[in-house]
Amino acid sequence: MAEIEEIELRHGIYAMVGGPNFETPAEIRYLRLVGGDAVGMSTAAEANTAATLGMEVAAISCITNKAAGLGAGKLDHREVLANAARPAERISEIVETILPLLG
Repeated sequence: MAEIEEIELRHGIYAMVGGPNFETPAEIRYLRLVGGDAVGMSTAAEANTAATLGMEVAAISCITNKAAGLGAGKLDHREVLANAARPAERISEIVETILPLLG
C-alpha cells in the first residue's frame, strides 16, 4: 500500500524523552550511542498508555527538525511549528486511507 500511495517509510528506533525542550548535543550523542534514530516527547508515552488500556496502536510521526549539533544554526521553535504544519494535509490523506483497513 505504501508504494501505491507514494508514502516514504523509514524504519528506526524512536527514542522518547521528557519535554518540552530541545535536547542538548550531549543527549543526542547518547541517544545515538544507544541506538536512537529519532527523538520525540509524546508518541511513545501515548502509545504505551493506549496499549495498556488494551487498544491497538498505530502512530505517524513527523520529524520537524534536526537535533542539536546535527544541523546548521540554532534550533528554533518557529521552524519546528512551520515544519509540522507542512505535511498536515498529507497526513490526513494517509489516515483516511488507513482507517478503513483497520476495520
